[in-house]
Amino acid sequence: MEGVEGRSPLRVVLANPRGFCAGVERAIETVERALELYGAPVYVRHEIVHNRRVCDDLRQKGAIFVEDLDDVPTGAITIFSAHGVARRVEDEAERRGLDIIDATCPLVAKVHAEGRRYAEAGYQVILIGHAGHPEVVGTLGQIPAEVHVVADVTGVDALPFEPDEQVAYVTQTTLSVVDTRGIVAAILRRWPGAQGQDTRDICYATQNRQQAVIDISGRVDLVLVVGAPNSSNSNRLVEIARAQGVAAYLVPTPEALDPAWLDGVGAVGISAGASAPEVLVQETLGRLAEFRHVVVEAASGVREDVVFRLPRELDAARPRMTVAG
Repeated sequence: MEGVEGRSPLRVVLANPRGFCAGVERAIETVERALELYGAPVYVRHEIVHNRRVCDDLRQKGAIFVEDLDDVPTGAITIFSAHGVARRVEDEAERRGLDIIDATCPLVAKVHAEGRRYAEAGYQVILIGHAGHPEVVGTLGQIPAEVHVVADVTGVDALPFEPDEQVAYVTQTTLSVVDTRGIVAAILRRWPGAQGQDTRDICYATQNRQQAVIDISGRVDLVLVVGAPNSSNSNRLVEIARAQGVAAYLVPTPEALDPAWLDGVGAVGISAGASAPEVLVQETLGRLAEFRHVVVEAASGVREDVVFRLPRELDAARPRMTVAG
């Protein structure tokens, strides 16, 4: 394009890994497979994953996204999103006679199980996470006891438990590992015997993508994170890059990229949240190429080979799907 040839080349470093994780791939395949088996429409409670492009593609295939089960016809195929739902939603679906397929990420379901175990054992349960996020709402509704949500150390300081009470904590799966360690440390200072899994409840994909952003941040002048504004893990990637002292922006769509961000920039790092498809990364590269000659290199990183089985209602038709340990 006009002016591109005369400007200095732009080196672009692609973070690895980036983009879809196994839980997102499973959720998307769940909707696609349900459409193949049962035909359109199938109903999905909440966005199956937090990405508009993904949801728009599924809408075109026959998925209908709703926020309330009242909008689902009785007896319809209904899919719960990867973020999980509260027990009351499950109960309502059963009462309505809906044919449910649960696409809750297995790692989120693991947090549900741990929270229930602590509550049933009599612990005061703390959920480290962001109030109002769908995963947190679902987790709160899966634990049969009062649960206290904290998002930072200040929240820990305000907790009302006595020093001798039994305390346990679980975590939202998409948090910043560094921030979560600080919150866990604050919990352990007040209740040294508190039980929990430290950062191990933060999913492998979240941790890998965060480390990949840290790894490229020292090599670039700017980091772009492809992801939706309501994607928790995408926003954490932006925060992590900025914490490394690098300018960073969230890019929901290629059109959102502001060419002014490139002023004085010789190298750009690109990552993508776990619900962002690779096509958006490639389109972002195309957008950059409208302003500068782009030279792309791929960073080295962890190779992910985790695959989750489809929900049992669909899995019988896909015997090739296995769980990687």
